[in-house]
Amino acid sequence: MTDTSAPEPPAKRSAKPARHGPKQHCAICGEDAREPMVFGMIRPAVAKAMLADHPELTADSVICRKHLVAYRTQYVEDMLERERGELSDLERQVVESLAREETVSRNVDEAYDDERTFGERAADVVADFGGSWNFIGLFAVILVVWMAFNIWATTRAVFDPYPFILLNLVLSCLAAIQAPIIMMSQKRQEAKDRLRSENDYRVNLKAELEIRNLHDKVDHLITRQWERLAEIQQIQLEIMQDLVDKRR
Repeated sequence: MTDTSAPEPPAKRSAKPARHGPKQHCAICGEDAREPMVFGMIRPAVAKAMLADHPELTADSVICRKHLVAYRTQYVEDMLERERGELSDLERQVVESLAREETVSRNVDEAYDDERTFGERAADVVADFGGSWNFIGLFAVILVVWMAFNIWATTRAVFDPYPFILLNLVLSCLAAIQAPIIMMSQKRQEAKDRLRSENDYRVNLKAELEIRNLHDKVDHLITRQWERLAEIQQIQLEIMQDLVDKRR
């Protein structure tokens, strides 16, 4: 039984490089194909977009990887624009990485820590120490020793008699200096948290798109399998009918 229908644009498998051999020319641009791809191996939605612009493509046509990447990017961008409206720069980065089959996750802490200046490192150290029990315990000991000494030495020439005016001045200066330093460290932490959330959004968005692509591929595979089973069944019926005719 001969199949005279037009070749279907995609196949059930993902795009793979063509076999190595003589140099092959791209069916779209006519140049030597770098990392050539067989058109019949491209997923259905992307192949449909290619056929709309280049109807001369067949299942055995060879195309450059750069054209495949461009059409993949355009397809995903169109899909996201229909669902989300105008794309942000972050979403475009995810789309481009998806088309190039690259990863988007990165170690935000390592990249951010490497860019810290000396002042930022000092602010982090001060903020870490100022928010610890070691600082509270050390400062409590200093306060107790300060007040105890000035109370015990009332009959002598003490440097800060009761009500400890100098101590109040020292505490006020310490609070005035410590507060902006801690705020500097908190601002840096907020910036790091923002980078983490952006990185999480990239990973989640790409995972969502990949899962959607997998659903499309599985649906296409199931459809092709049913079509082939129906075709095989039809061939078996024709063979059985031929055998019955011969026995007669």
